[in-house]
Amino acid sequence: MSIGEMLAATVPMARTLKLEFLETSPERAVVSLPDQAEYHNHVGGPHAGAMFTLGESASGAIVLAAFGDQLSRAVPLAVSAEISYKKLAMGAVTATATLGRPAADVVAQLDAGERPEFPVAIALQRADGAVTGEMTVVWTLRPNG
Repeated sequence: MSIGEMLAATVPMARTLKLEFLETSPERAVVSLPDQAEYHNHVGGPHAGAMFTLGESASGAIVLAAFGDQLSRAVPLAVSAEISYKKLAMGAVTATATLGRPAADVVAQLDAGERPEFPVAIALQRADGAVTGEMTVVWTLRPNG
């Protein structure tokens, strides 16, 4: 089962919004929110909450891709999130997530007995390529026990 399939199967909001996990690797994750009238806002585009969920889901996908081999000893948790809406989003929206720190540095902190934190940057884009929003989710790997 791919990371995208796993997230779609285990995260109710990802299923509800019918998020499509297009690419998931330790370098980047790309997730799409289809255009769905039932999740539109008052101006006819995707609701801000749906776009937040899209971005957070992309960030979770890259975290699992980059640190899935650490799950036996640490739990990934979102610490904080910030989003800014730049342009009107209409139609399908795609989120592209990238790690803000090298994965090896994060794992080295975990190896040293620390609880590392690291940002994931997400760009939200409509089909014409215009960036409609930017988001940062700060994650941690909380050591087990």
